[in-house]
Amino acid sequence: MFGSNPILGTGLHAIGGISASSCYLPKTQTRKWSWGTFWLAQAIFAWIIMPLVVGWLTVPGFFRILADAPAKPFWIAFLLGAAYGFGGMSFGKAINHIGYSLTYTLAIGISAVLGTIFPMLVFGGIGEYFSKPGGGIVLSGMILSLLGVIICGWAGFKKEKDLNSLSSGNQGFNMTVGLLLTIVAGVLSGVFNLSLEYGQPIADMAAKNGAGNFEGNAKMIISTSGCFAVNLIWFVIAGIRNKTLHEFIPQKVISGKEILRNWTWSALAGSLWCFQFFFYGLGHVQMGNFRFASWVLHMSMLIFFSYLVGVLMKEWKSVKTNTYLVLIIGLLILISSFCITSYGSYMGEQLINSGH
Repeated sequence: MFGSNPILGTGLHAIGGISASSCYLPKTQTRKWSWGTFWLAQAIFAWIIMPLVVGWLTVPGFFRILADAPAKPFWIAFLLGAAYGFGGMSFGKAINHIGYSLTYTLAIGISAVLGTIFPMLVFGGIGEYFSKPGGGIVLSGMILSLLGVIICGWAGFKKEKDLNSLSSGNQGFNMTVGLLLTIVAGVLSGVFNLSLEYGQPIADMAAKNGAGNFEGNAKMIISTSGCFAVNLIWFVIAGIRNKTLHEFIPQKVISGKEILRNWTWSALAGSLWCFQFFFYGLGHVQMGNFRFASWVLHMSMLIFFSYLVGVLMKEWKSVKTNTYLVLIIGLLILISSFCITSYGSYMGEQLINSGH
């Protein structure tokens, strides 16, 4: 693809990874809100407001493109996005059961593999992709990233074991429930990438209308609105059953000022989530003939930066030295996988464009 630059694409995926890995941190600043209330508030910004604003600002004729979008890719993308809605909920709940770093490693690790493979299985051409110039290098980078994910996951298990040995109880840690939730989250996160792929004809319409590298912003709202629809129904019903919807209204236990503060932090959380796919879309375009590698690259970046966030938050301060060493090895392998995948994509792009 003319004008693409996989090195730049890798950098944009890194920015998206930083945004995604920090999107749940604002939750720590909310007060007197249950998890469901926070989740619903951030979902409005993550999956409706910000995708609409970004699309409107970056895609010429944004709303006209949505109105003229072909029905089949539109509704398939919407329904697959709705399926991901359950994955997002599972991810959030898994954090409560097995912690931040472990949830990211397991769920995103599964997503990195399935999100890359799903589109190639559905649309075909898996052999063709890896037979292109540079394809073998890209495949090696993807395999190495999986190894890094596994080792980081191992470090996560060792961390939990170390922490449990230092306490009198498991303090809410439930690996069985957490593992099940991360599997659901990881599989359905991979489905979200499939949703974005099905929405590509809408992105192509945006490109023809002058959107350039921002073409992906035209299709994002379709996938995210499906996700939001599921979360809205689920958490409104849960809020009624748990009697937590009143937390949105000023009262004796929570003032209007505190509610405004919570909305501000929720808006930041949702915006950070949305920006990960804003930069994903930009990076995806720059990957050229190796766009299929975008998902595993983006997910690996997310895992890497989520661990850096965890270290900065001192999540690993009480673990044994060998556990921390396993973590460092896993992170170094992930860094190597980024470099190899980026290099293979870049070399393949140069060879294809030169006619070799």
